[in-house]
Amino acid sequence: MLKIAFIGYRSWAKEIYTNVQSKRELEVLSILSKDDFSEQKIINFNPDLVLFYGWSWITEEDLLVRFKCLMLHPSPLPKYRGGSPIQNQIISGEVKSKVSIFIMNNAMDAGDLVGQSNYSLEGSLDSIFERIISRGTALTLDIIDNGLKPVKQDHKEATYCKRRKPEESEITLSEIKNKDSIYIYNKIRMLADPYPNAFIKTIDGKKIFIKDAFIVD
Repeated sequence: MLKIAFIGYRSWAKEIYTNVQSKRELEVLSILSKDDFSEQKIINFNPDLVLFYGWSWITEEDLLVRFKCLMLHPSPLPKYRGGSPIQNQIISGEVKSKVSIFIMNNAMDAGDLVGQSNYSLEGSLDSIFERIISRGTALTLDIIDNGLKPVKQDHKEATYCKRRKPEESEITLSEIKNKDSIYIYNKIRMLADPYPNAFIKTIDGKKIFIKDAFIVD
C-alpha cells in the first residue's frame, strides 16, 4: 500500500487531501498545522511521497533529499514563481492559469514538473479555489496511479512575484484616478476572505473594507 504524508494547513489543500483519501486506499500521515509539524514524524513514517500542498514554510533539505516531496503551485510554472501567485496573476490581468505540481528542491518553485492542468482565474475567489481543488485532486490521483514523470522547467522563461502585504490591499486615490474598472474589480475580488480584504482610507483615518463588487456599464 502506498504511503503518503499529507502536509498543509490551507483549507483548499486539506480538501484535496480529503478527496484523494476518499478515492484511493492509502496509508496516510496527516500534518495539518505548523504546530503539529515534525521532521522526525515524517522520517519515522517513511513515506513513498510527501505532499506539501498549501505549505508556507521552508522545508529542510534533508527531507527533500531523503523523500520525493511534491508541492502544488497555482500558476503556470515557470511563470509566477513565488508568493501570492493567485493575486499576482489576477492583478496582472491574467484570465487563464495552470495548477502545477512539482518535485521540491532547494530553489523556489523550480523543481521538475510532474503535472499541470488548466484552470480559469475568472469569477469569485471561492470558485477559483474550487477549480484548484478539482484540478489538484485529479493531478494527484494521476501521480498515485501512474507514478512520477518529471519534466524540467525552462528556467529561462521564469518570472517571479512577491508575497503581498496587508497594506497593499489599499485601493489608493492614484489607482482610482489612473486605473480602469477591471483593475479595481480584480483587486477587490482577489482579496476576498481569507485574504486581507481590499479597503479605502477616509479623511478621518478609518478604513472601509470592500468584500465584493460588480461593474455596471
